[in-house]
Amino acid sequence: MAQLSTPNSLQRYRASLADFEPLSRDDERELTRRWRAGEGRAGERIVEACLPFVIAIALEYRRWSVPLEDVIQQGNMGLLRAASKFDPDRECRLATYAAYWIRAEIREYVVRAYRVVRLGTTKNERRALRAYRTTRETDPEKLSAMSGLSPERVTMLLPVIAAKEASLDASPDGQWSVMDRLASDLADPEELAGMEEHRVQAKSAVKLALKTLSIRERLIVRERLMSEDPLTLQALGAILGVSKERVRQLEERTRSKLRECLGTFAPAV
Repeated sequence: MAQLSTPNSLQRYRASLADFEPLSRDDERELTRRWRAGEGRAGERIVEACLPFVIAIALEYRRWSVPLEDVIQQGNMGLLRAASKFDPDRECRLATYAAYWIRAEIREYVVRAYRVVRLGTTKNERRALRAYRTTRETDPEKLSAMSGLSPERVTMLLPVIAAKEASLDASPDGQWSVMDRLASDLADPEELAGMEEHRVQAKSAVKLALKTLSIRERLIVRERLMSEDPLTLQALGAILGVSKERVRQLEERTRSKLRECLGTFAPAV
């Protein structure tokens, strides 16, 4: 994996990802099996296909004044960790499974970086901090004029200046601490894999259930049970050439058939 150290290298890195095509579910599963069997290049292809996804997650943390290229590198470490644990026999895709590990690596790195920040190492930085404390000014141009720092430097330091006296665990507003803002409510990887597997199985079960219905019953499902704006019984009866009461009876019969076919997936019917 390429190393990132400058804005130009980051741009080149992002441009290079255009050469990596997304993998289908079947390709990802087959490559994972080949990787498990010892084919190193198969593992590289799996990871490469997910690298743009790491950047998308890394961008969520750009406001913490940590170099984006460093955040991406940590996210890549999380992706590698997830890939080593990924089970190709589950229905969950690697990107879905890896999101937890990518964010975990990034959060840990950002927290470490945040703890070691020491604002005020130069006279102008101390002026910027005093100016902010006195005026609560957040306009980079105005703080630049007051402190002598460049607007770009002020923009980079402003989140740290504003949070200077707040520890990661403190809650100055009585609501959310810095750690709370970094926390993720994402389910753990095994939960995500289980949820995705259940979703895929449910979708497959619905497809099979619909095949057992007649054309008229499938129309009822589409227009009455699966539509965001379902037709009235009377309107559907006009289409089918039957009475409103007959449509109601057909709908009840269709629901019963679906419940029987779907089994554990029936609560949504």
